[in-house]
Amino acid sequence: MGIGGISVWQLLIILAIVIMLFGTKRLRTLGSDLGSAVKGFRKSMQDDTAGDKPADAEPSDDTAAPANKDK
Repeated sequence: MGIGGISVWQLLIILAIVIMLFGTKRLRTLGSDLGSAVKGFRKSMQDDTAGDKPADAEPSDDTAAPANKDK
């Protein structure tokens, strides 16, 4: 038995039909576009979580002396 009650042979037939409709070149570009979109999404999620950590790690020093404004 395959995925969700679909046998392996049925999956192969569906795959063959998709390849005949779209062609291997179009499927390859679609796969690479999808992969780059997922990669960009993961990178932005990592940047978002990395951007939060340094702000918590460096406490601000509010007791510092004010800068000399007379210059």
